[in-house]
Amino acid sequence: MASSAGSSLRVHTWRGAAAVTLQAGDVEATFIPELGMLGGSLRHRGEERLALPGGLARYRQGHTLGLPLLSPWANRLSSRCFRVAGVDVDLRDVDLHADENGLPIHGTMTAQRGWQTVTLEAGRRTARMVTTFVYDRPELLAAFPFPHRLTIDASVNSRGLRVATTLSPAANAVVPVSFGFHPYFRLPPPRASWRLRMPASHRLELDGRGIPTGASQPWPGGNEPIGDRVFDDLFALGPDRRFRLESRGRRIEVELGGDYPYSQLYAPPGKPFACIEAMTAPTDGLVTGVCPLVEPGGSFTAVFTIRLA
Repeated sequence: MASSAGSSLRVHTWRGAAAVTLQAGDVEATFIPELGMLGGSLRHRGEERLALPGGLARYRQGHTLGLPLLSPWANRLSSRCFRVAGVDVDLRDVDLHADENGLPIHGTMTAQRGWQTVTLEAGRRTARMVTTFVYDRPELLAAFPFPHRLTIDASVNSRGLRVATTLSPAANAVVPVSFGFHPYFRLPPPRASWRLRMPASHRLELDGRGIPTGASQPWPGGNEPIGDRVFDDLFALGPDRRFRLESRGRRIEVELGGDYPYSQLYAPPGKPFACIEAMTAPTDGLVTGVCPLVEPGGSFTAVFTIRLA
């Protein structure tokens, strides 16, 4: 345990895995570097705000829960053969987690070992940890042949959690960027009583496999009860990138920075959670080429913030 006047950090075992818990004021966040740098818990005044459907055993099997990193791509790819950043990628013989249609989903970093903790500090108002992962192992490059380094800088203050993720090429080659995060939020039940605030944006049309068709419609946004509504929708965001879930005096606010221009909203029927996903590129961005590129010697950083009340 290390602490300062208003914050602390603790290195401990959490549900059988080595973990780090950051605390400041009423906010506490737990990360598990040995399991893909998963955010396993986010608590406000002792109340858990993340859902872990199936627990860590299910996460080890490739399923998402809690606050997981999706990399090197978020969501689905429409094809196992494509060309991006001048490189031909062939995933036909690569063992990848797939969705119900057999499409590769959420990349290769789920429960991935190899994260190194480089900074742990507790200041007057903020507790912080920085971890890095070098993406250069042969089995990883078979799925994404672009050596790079990922750095996650996670910090907690009395209002909430801030996560900054930086991608830097690790070789003399351009790296395409399509990572994201998939937080599973929960509030006091029933979910039908939750209210959702969404910004004005454009809803991207998806085909039956969840792949963008190229069409879109304006989305007015608003603040309405979720009720019995079901979401699995992709949005291209505008200047306002603030979302909010609230129920019975509890509130979760998500603000995506400028390098997260897309978000998937996921709230399946009958489940006690809702997901507001941060995405650096749209679904299938590696296949279509609609994704940022980072030149050798450069870097790409995307930030999101979760505020709790």
